[in-house]
Amino acid sequence: MTTSTSSTSPRGSGRDKPLAVVTGASSGIGLELARVFADNGFDLVVAAEDDRIHDVVPDLVERGALVEAVKVDLGAFEGVERLVGAVQRDGEPPEAVAINAGIGVGGDFTRDTELEEHLRLVNLNVTSAVHLAKRVLPGMVERGSGRVLFTSSIAATGPGPFQSTYAASKAFLSSFAEALREELKDTGVTVTALMPGPTDTDFFRRADMEDTRVGTGPKDDAATVAREGFDALMAGKDKVVAGGLKNRVQAAASQLLPDAVGAKGQKQMTEPGSGD
Repeated sequence: MTTSTSSTSPRGSGRDKPLAVVTGASSGIGLELARVFADNGFDLVVAAEDDRIHDVVPDLVERGALVEAVKVDLGAFEGVERLVGAVQRDGEPPEAVAINAGIGVGGDFTRDTELEEHLRLVNLNVTSAVHLAKRVLPGMVERGSGRVLFTSSIAATGPGPFQSTYAASKAFLSSFAEALREELKDTGVTVTALMPGPTDTDFFRRADMEDTRVGTGPKDDAATVAREGFDALMAGKDKVVAGGLKNRVQAAASQLLPDAVGAKGQKQMTEPGSGD
């Protein structure tokens, strides 16, 4: 595993600005979350597995933030621990953590995809989220303040044929966030779930879903989704269905339809070749 860091200047215990941590911050919703944190007076620790995480530093610095970029594989236990080490370097817990890193796997689970792909998804989307939350929340609770944002998805609202483990991982995050929120009420720490719909990022290419109806269909702007997530986080809301009206309609409909009906509807959107 390769790990590297870059920093604009050393962060010390006497920092003037609150610290935010954003994972999966080299592109997409994660990068836009980092930008909105910087625009709103936060210093940053940003993490991702690719070299682009270092490339985003100048933009975030121009927005007024001190930034530490950590290139690390959060799908590995050691990777999360390395990130935690960077976050805790000044001895203070962060004010906000956006647990955003995640991947998708598209295709028939049984016949068209590899076991390793799904295990990596579970490790990154689920295990690393639990790991990082467990490491940062105690310090927040001890201090009596803090905010945690989990990037879930409207895919969490029902079964996801041809993206089965992805939808299940996002359902886990939605449930996990709501449970933590209830446990932590009256501690000064809030937990929020961000639930975007299809968003204009690199997700569909990486998940091999570019030939699906959802992959070829209209998508929301990542900056708009991030702003809605940030606003909900700062307002202490339990969750926000971000993006266009269609996302809120889908989320609401999923509460009324039996899972079997919802699964058939999702299949029409995610089946390979459905976008042709």
